[in-house]
Amino acid sequence: MSAANVRLRGFTLIELMVVTAVLSIMAMLVWPVAEVADTRQRERELREALWQIRDAVDAYKKAVDQGQVASSNTSGYPPSLDVLVEGVPDAHASEGTMRYFLRRIPRDPFAPRDIPDQKTWGLRSFDSPADQPHEGSDVYDVHSRSDRVGTNGVPLQLW
Repeated sequence: MSAANVRLRGFTLIELMVVTAVLSIMAMLVWPVAEVADTRQRERELREALWQIRDAVDAYKKAVDQGQVASSNTSGYPPSLDVLVEGVPDAHASEGTMRYFLRRIPRDPFAPRDIPDQKTWGLRSFDSPADQPHEGSDVYDVHSRSDRVGTNGVPLQLW
């Protein structure tokens, strides 16, 4: 074979540039979709965490109302989120038996990572109005401290 008949196989610079441009355009289109999917996943985690904490607060209140545990608050709600994990003495069981309402305090998925789990939540006491929640001597409800607005258009603090 002569050198004139040998054809080298490979990609030209133009072909490589076209492929790179197409891949870049595809990446730019996929990036926002991935961000929305991540935000929706964190919103699902937030809903689940709120449900778990609120369910535990309600179970504590019900146990107080039924006389199963003693409460230091006149409202009957837990004095802190930590009490739900640390437990309270069971009034109907043998001495030393504790009643627990949460295994651990869920973390607000929108909170900064350097904050402890229990500090990621905004607390509302029983005597505070819904439109201006503030902390007090008990925990009536929790909310996210994030300033973000959910994909449904409602600020996360109002969930």
